[in-house]
Amino acid sequence: MKPARVVIMAVAVLAAGLAGYLAMNLTAPTVQVNEISATPVIEKMPTLDVLVVSASLPVGARLNEETMEWKGWPEDAVTEGLIRRESRPDAITELTGSIVRLPLFTGEPLRPEKIVDSSSRIMSSLLPAGKRAIATEISVATSAGGFILPNDRVDVIMVRRKTEQEGFLTEVILSNIRVLAIDQRIEEDAQGNRTAVGTTATLELTPDQSKIITVAQQMADRLTLALRSVADVQEPDTDGAKHLLSGEDGTSAIQLIRSGAITNVGATN
Repeated sequence: MKPARVVIMAVAVLAAGLAGYLAMNLTAPTVQVNEISATPVIEKMPTLDVLVVSASLPVGARLNEETMEWKGWPEDAVTEGLIRRESRPDAITELTGSIVRLPLFTGEPLRPEKIVDSSSRIMSSLLPAGKRAIATEISVATSAGGFILPNDRVDVIMVRRKTEQEGFLTEVILSNIRVLAIDQRIEEDAQGNRTAVGTTATLELTPDQSKIITVAQQMADRLTLALRSVADVQEPDTDGAKHLLSGEDGTSAIQLIRSGAITNVGATN
């Protein structure tokens, strides 16, 4: 092949390759990448120092400097009644020794209505307005095996002998009653094992319920406390055996208790 023809073919191949390269660059989409550097903006929520309890405390416990602390609380979540540092900077010192009236849990904001002044008598401070504290004797056999504790709910069951025939009468005279306190003593068996046994239960009652249990204590052979579920706390606790306080027609009566039997000896309207 003549040299001139070879040169012409080489030039033609190079021209075809260059044309193909240009065609590919012209038809390919142009992608433009813009790098945007975004810096996250963090806004701190405004807070207020609120007095909280640093440990769970049962009813009757006393506050001290170790069980209270200031903690930042979201400003929009601070409600009326919370103790704030800006308004009471010396609150920890002021409240030291105060008595817990309602259970408190770790991290819970401290509210004045849940505590009482340290100078108050403990039992009277635990009683809600209008309620009375009545004590009744108990034993392991009459108190759910000794498992009843303060703030538990119980039914009070009265057991008494029938007056004219053999046998016993059993009746629930009070329902869903709150136990305020259990007086315990230590007993030791023959093997030297020591256990805490309740001897007296103090119950939270209305004035009418106080009269009912007072009558029942005089006429009953035994009063038994039946432990209830914690889920029953919302049920009414103001009912009782009203027939122990009034005559059959519902009028007030003076009652004579003789050998476990109730006799209405007088009535007033």
